[in-house]
Amino acid sequence: MAINHTRRDFLEASAATALASTALQSTSASRETPRKNIAIITTLWSYLRHGQHISDRFLVGYPWEGDWHDPQVQVVSAFVAQTPTAADMESRAAEFGFPQGDLSAERARQFDIELHTTIAAALRRGGDELAVDGVVIIAEHGEYPYNDKGQQLYPRFDFFSQVADVFEEDGHSVPVFNDKHLSFDFKKASSMVDTSSRLGFPLLAGSSLPVTWRMPEMEIPLGANVTEALVIDPGTSLDSSGLHSLEAMQCLVERRKGGESGVASVQLLEGDAVWQAMDQGAWSHDLMSRALSRADLVEGITLVDARTQNLASPGVLQEIVAEPRAVLISYRDGLKATMLMLSGAIGDYTAALRVGRRGEVYSTKFHLPAEPNVAYSACLAHHIEEMIVTGSPNYPVQRTLLVSGVLEAAHNSRVNGHKLLETPQLAVEYQPPRQSQYCRS
Repeated sequence: MAINHTRRDFLEASAATALASTALQSTSASRETPRKNIAIITTLWSYLRHGQHISDRFLVGYPWEGDWHDPQVQVVSAFVAQTPTAADMESRAAEFGFPQGDLSAERARQFDIELHTTIAAALRRGGDELAVDGVVIIAEHGEYPYNDKGQQLYPRFDFFSQVADVFEEDGHSVPVFNDKHLSFDFKKASSMVDTSSRLGFPLLAGSSLPVTWRMPEMEIPLGANVTEALVIDPGTSLDSSGLHSLEAMQCLVERRKGGESGVASVQLLEGDAVWQAMDQGAWSHDLMSRALSRADLVEGITLVDARTQNLASPGVLQEIVAEPRAVLISYRDGLKATMLMLSGAIGDYTAALRVGRRGEVYSTKFHLPAEPNVAYSACLAHHIEEMIVTGSPNYPVQRTLLVSGVLEAAHNSRVNGHKLLETPQLAVEYQPPRQSQYCRS
């Protein structure tokens, strides 16, 4: 399957976005334009879960470009699938000092939000037809089972399908945002993109990392000759943090000459196989060193007596990383990319790329401000809001579609003995926006 997104589409989208930014500023000051009504469809609305720190941005506003932004959307209805379990509340209390339960009822009272027991009712606001201007799906966190591949079966596709059913039944559709993966199943993820195209509504998806701040600011020139890429993930979970890292890398490499043409093969390595691959040159040592050196949260011996440490020195990572993982990605145009999961070495998401004939190395850290403010969610909220207000996404959903497929392929590689798997299904083609959409001020 090849999914095409033309450069003209994104030139037009960029122009629309520029006009939208002006419109947002103007309406924020004048209050002459009515706010768009949105429905939140989420698994959990509790402290520091995605349902809370994304949804709350649309209730109280958020910082944007050095000022406080009063959103031009308002939450009028919601569907919340679960409430936190006793175990989850206990872990939250241990981490933050006090128990954290469901916040949706409190938010509903404070901000006059209608809570509904079905997704259809939330979209129709208890009536007979679609009664909102946008839908925000946040199916992350909560008690959901795992399959035999280790994927947590969050109901993103199910939530989306119920939303699309309302659109079809009512003969009308509105913009939809889907947090993180499209689905754990690439076929289902592809059908989500196909459905948005068939019904003619804008669809935006993905992680906050592509739009958060970069330290230092780093823009890969559009049309650059990118020959190798590497991203470092501070976590251990492919589903949770791995999606973040893969999408952070994808937002960089998609800017290479010719745009995105898809992924040819994926292989997951774990344990000692990671170090063996490193010694055999599966990825460039200098890229790994540059990415490690961008981290501010350094672990290892630094946590013992504050000494700095060259994490790229021989044997250091092997001593301090207990559960190493590597995802080796070969793109259809020949680009080689690697995601390293090095929990115990650094606490930041970082990346390095080799660009141009001279092999210049670009490197950066994807900055995630600390909890509980998690200001990076404001960057994502801005793009969600602009899509709902303008009807035009700032970046392509095909990025998240491709990453969703790469992530599933990594899981498949694991259950198939960590073999290299050919991925003809990942022939996802698209062009990136003219400018990267990350926060810059």
